[in-house]
Amino acid sequence: MKKLSELAGKPQLTSMVIDDAEIVERYGEELEFFVYDKLPISTYTKLASLNTKDASELYNAVKDLVLDEHGKPVVDEEKTLPMDIMNAAIMKVVDSLGKSAL
Repeated sequence: MKKLSELAGKPQLTSMVIDDAEIVERYGEELEFFVYDKLPISTYTKLASLNTKDASELYNAVKDLVLDEHGKPVVDEEKTLPMDIMNAAIMKVVDSLGKSAL
């Protein structure tokens, strides 16, 4: 029987790709971002109750989850993403929760 301690480990960055047809058509190609493969329970709770139509909630979720290849947030107080990309990124993360990487 496998022990939970065998599955515990330091979070690693994993690549995600936004490949929705609308996004690819609008921006000309697929868009890559990174997330950690292990998330704190508070993040799961926040995502479970996220209202994707509320720009403030969406921004806060993206700020914490959507990272560059160095693990740094893509958005901050000075820069943000278009709403369609923020929404697609969060939907991609939420869709992957409970699946292989997350």
